[in-house]
Amino acid sequence: MSLRQALIGGAAAFLVCSAAVGRGQVSAAAPQAPDSMPSGWSVIAAGAVADGQTDCTEAFQKALDAAGKAGGGIVTVPAGRYAIKGNLSIPANVTLQGTYRMPPTIRRPIAAEINGTVLLAFAGRGSMDGPPFIRLAGNCSALAGVVVLYPEWKQTDVPPVPYPPCVKSEGTENVAVLDTCLVNPYEGIVFIAAHRHLVRNVTGYPIKRGLYVDQCYDIGHIENIHFWPFGVNYKPDDPYCLWINTKGVAFELARTDWHYVSNTFCFGYGVGYKFSESKAGSTNGNFLGLGADSCRRAVLVEQAQDPGLLITNGEFVGRWGSTDSVCVEVGPKAIGKVSLVNCSFWGPIDRCVWMRSPLGTFSASACHFVHWNNTGLGAPALDIEAGAANVANCTFGTMGTHIRVGSKVRSAIIMGNQSGDGIIVKNLAGKRTQMLANEEDPVEWTPEARLYYRFTIGEEGDARIVENMHGRERPTVNGRPKTHRWTMGTGRLILPIRSDRAYALTLAITVPEAAVAPDAGLYLGKERIATITKAGPMTLTARIPAQSAETVTLVVRSKGWVPRKVLPNNTDGRTLGVQVHSVTMRAMRGSGERIFDGNTGQYIKPPAR
Repeated sequence: MSLRQALIGGAAAFLVCSAAVGRGQVSAAAPQAPDSMPSGWSVIAAGAVADGQTDCTEAFQKALDAAGKAGGGIVTVPAGRYAIKGNLSIPANVTLQGTYRMPPTIRRPIAAEINGTVLLAFAGRGSMDGPPFIRLAGNCSALAGVVVLYPEWKQTDVPPVPYPPCVKSEGTENVAVLDTCLVNPYEGIVFIAAHRHLVRNVTGYPIKRGLYVDQCYDIGHIENIHFWPFGVNYKPDDPYCLWINTKGVAFELARTDWHYVSNTFCFGYGVGYKFSESKAGSTNGNFLGLGADSCRRAVLVEQAQDPGLLITNGEFVGRWGSTDSVCVEVGPKAIGKVSLVNCSFWGPIDRCVWMRSPLGTFSASACHFVHWNNTGLGAPALDIEAGAANVANCTFGTMGTHIRVGSKVRSAIIMGNQSGDGIIVKNLAGKRTQMLANEEDPVEWTPEARLYYRFTIGEEGDARIVENMHGRERPTVNGRPKTHRWTMGTGRLILPIRSDRAYALTLAITVPEAAVAPDAGLYLGKERIATITKAGPMTLTARIPAQSAETVTLVVRSKGWVPRKVLPNNTDGRTLGVQVHSVTMRAMRGSGERIFDGNTGQYIKPPAR
């Protein structure tokens, strides 16, 4: 007897003896030989035909019911295409098993080359109500190793045609969906009161919602899920893709206790991860390795239990082409704590985090905020509007204000954070905000520095003084770099001054013909202090009277224009105004000859006379 046979035989004997003890029997039972154990059930033996045309609903259900009546087992589905025009119910202790162990990555539109175990779903077209395509009907039931396609689906159907859930289980325990690809269901997986469920190695592109869990009171597991536009000609502005990218939800969790979600990813949804509240309550859990790309809201927290949401190693990117993407939004009714650890944010983002709850608490530790303020309107990376917040040991890019603390915040602690421009905090909460050991502005604005200085717009260090401007650009003109930022039709400069001095301003700009307008110019409040009269490079000069504050805000106004609408063969869809190259401010008295470089914090050697 081989070692393997001995181990199998010993295990079988243990199971039989355990069963006998459970029935009150104490006599020894001989172990069943491995080759005499049931070999399972096959849908082919039950009459299924893998031609993609014959309705195999009855044959599949016959095999499933037979396995269920026998106390459980595996119903195998060989490779092929099976038309299922009704609904399937998987009994307790039964697995419907196809050929896959890891589903395919289908990059092209649905076509005949999708092979393996493929189930073609038809039932329920036109309504979300009705029985699911596959119901995990009993405890320990499972679906594994299949691809599900909806053959009547068309990418040109916008809004998409609804269907009932593809897979659903309710009032069960220990159910599973494994190694499965749900290419184009309207709703993917729904688990309600399905405790200790396991969803692992699932891919696809569900339309309205990918996965929904509610009333899971005993630790569900969701692992290695990838919702990405498989089988779709993806373009951000395609009506079908745009519908999902604004209305679809990849993952939604309502009432769950101690839920574990790890190594999951979604692309192109309105909401990547939604934490909602049902009649049963809301979520607490552990969320490791979350990824959401091109989502209008990568994470939306409508509600959370008091133990909170623990989100670690998240990667979040705003919706491509958007101007209002927020990666983590904590809604105004949320109570539990939302904790981010070692998460990263980049791409087209307005705000990385928007904390709105007066009763909740938000914390970020060791996170990296690369991009935000993609509209140039001055949005902060972290907008703490209400509640309590703790931001520690995070790093930030140089896109403008890092943290805004609103007047309704009850407590904010900001400690040990770093940025090349120094940590910029707009604090409206007064003493309720405590700050310690954050990297300071490398530029020291002494009283002397404020008297005579220059900024090169488009170079590092300009983020503190610009709003309503696009990102830095460094094109080469006549062999030399010509740095600038484009205004967005209207741009702002927030410049340091001495409140007791008047200033002479010099502003270097380049004006396209499309930006010229009767009201174009440089404004201080409602007063135009310099006029833009023509296209081309120009230098505006103006006198700034003494102000009562330590900064002055100037507005560069021009006609907004879109290059792709004005210029041939241009694909730039931004709204532009004029190019701003540099600004020089010199106090009318006491300035001296030394020019302070606002970008670097160094004095510029005056030119030799």
